[in-house]
Amino acid sequence: MALHAEILKQIDAVLETHRQLRSRSRWDDCSDLPDAEVTLVATLMCDTVNRLAPPGSQYVESVKALVERYGVHNKYIVPHTAGILRALREAYGAGYLSAVTELIHADVFADFVEMADYLLAEGYKDPAAVVVGSTLEEHLRKLCIKNGLAPDSAGRPKKADQLNADLAGRLVYSKLDQKSITAWLDLRNKAAHGKYSEYSKDQVAFLVQGVREFMTRLPA
Repeated sequence: MALHAEILKQIDAVLETHRQLRSRSRWDDCSDLPDAEVTLVATLMCDTVNRLAPPGSQYVESVKALVERYGVHNKYIVPHTAGILRALREAYGAGYLSAVTELIHADVFADFVEMADYLLAEGYKDPAAVVVGSTLEEHLRKLCIKNGLAPDSAGRPKKADQLNADLAGRLVYSKLDQKSITAWLDLRNKAAHGKYSEYSKDQVAFLVQGVREFMTRLPA
């Protein structure tokens, strides 16, 4: 998965920065090096853990406890934060956290589907159709990345219909799903182009329900 590889790449880059700093020091805490350099690397490692580790995980909580006890400017935290970051890297590398990015995507997309639900309940069927349709398209793009399919062509994003065809062709989902998605995208396009009389509020409700079920069944 492209996002998974990017996470490992970012962690490795920060660990290499720490390795280079450590190679110039006689001590694990790099206390014989300039304060500014050590603080910079410590801050970078803390930020990387906070950005890439699951919220509320032992990695985040351990870094939080270190900073609260010693402060980010205390060189004592350098070897400990490096150890936490290496442990996080091992967890991602072993696949233990592979579902984290899917959960993040799911939370974000669920918020947009809830927004569409709210708009629909308030009588705004047309904005609801556009919101949930656009959410579906982005989910298809994430599914392509997850399954090793290019979401772009010649440097430009592929159309949603092409993403749908590519995913069905790779058997990520069935032909029945493909037909449903084609219909959902058609409704979204009608809403986006002002063809409001060509679909009903009930059809938008079915669209929202269908997209929610599809994204739950096939997380990206």
